[in-house]
Amino acid sequence: MQLPARRHPQFDPASLYAYPEHLRANLQDLPAAPGVYIFHAQGDRLPLYIGKSVNLRSRVLAHLRNPEEARMLRQATHISHIRTAGEIGALLLEAQLIKQQQPLYNQKLRRNRQLCALQLRDGRPEVVHARDMDFASTPGLYGLYSSRTAALQALHGLADVHALCLGALGLEKLPPGRACFRAMLQRCQGVCCGRETPAEHAQRLLAALESLQIATWPYPGPIALQERCDDLQQLHVVHHWCYLGSVTSLPQARKLAKVAAGFDADGYKILCRPILTGQLPIVQL
Repeated sequence: MQLPARRHPQFDPASLYAYPEHLRANLQDLPAAPGVYIFHAQGDRLPLYIGKSVNLRSRVLAHLRNPEEARMLRQATHISHIRTAGEIGALLLEAQLIKQQQPLYNQKLRRNRQLCALQLRDGRPEVVHARDMDFASTPGLYGLYSSRTAALQALHGLADVHALCLGALGLEKLPPGRACFRAMLQRCQGVCCGRETPAEHAQRLLAALESLQIATWPYPGPIALQERCDDLQQLHVVHHWCYLGSVTSLPQARKLAKVAAGFDADGYKILCRPILTGQLPIVQL
């Protein structure tokens, strides 16, 4: 049966796309180098979008040619940019500016979330909060989650993948001596009914959590990561996985290192691998 045509077809912003000639002049100053770019609305008070790239010119050109971004391009009055010495500096600065300026079209990184993690207490995982402990120095934390609900959902997912018992995990109440429903479906290896020992279940739980373990801050104080390209060198100052800013000299870095720093999830995700693997030279401050 043929469906009747819609009286008011759904509006498609891309259908009104036209190349944003009013932004063409901004391309002249954009280098083919790493950095952060900002699409501004009238008066600079409201940034529309903040992004990063290892090639600013190429990335911004891609935006201007994208019909799916027609609405933002019509609202934008000009584009600014900030050079960085490399990709890590661009990632750090982008995350910092998005949280500070709350641009309209950035969906990720817009707010500092109340972080949660999982911690084993007496062999059972519990949800703990960053407001109650320092995630940078507390060992035995697993996963970074934006809410208690997200942490419990992740724990359910681990139980599904590794055939863990929801009763033993504290996610389901079981009468003493009775198997859980998942054990009857062979989705639990039976610690709840004696087919598996508690020690065996605990060992499998620990193995399941291992890939989610949060690395504690490996230095006694703040550090500076040295990043450079042909014409620019920066020192990215970091403490407790929190990015404090980028400077060009050691005296400036030492001054910046005196700023108080708490654990930051975005900084951790960006910096964990580069710092632990020695991807960039590191100076302890």
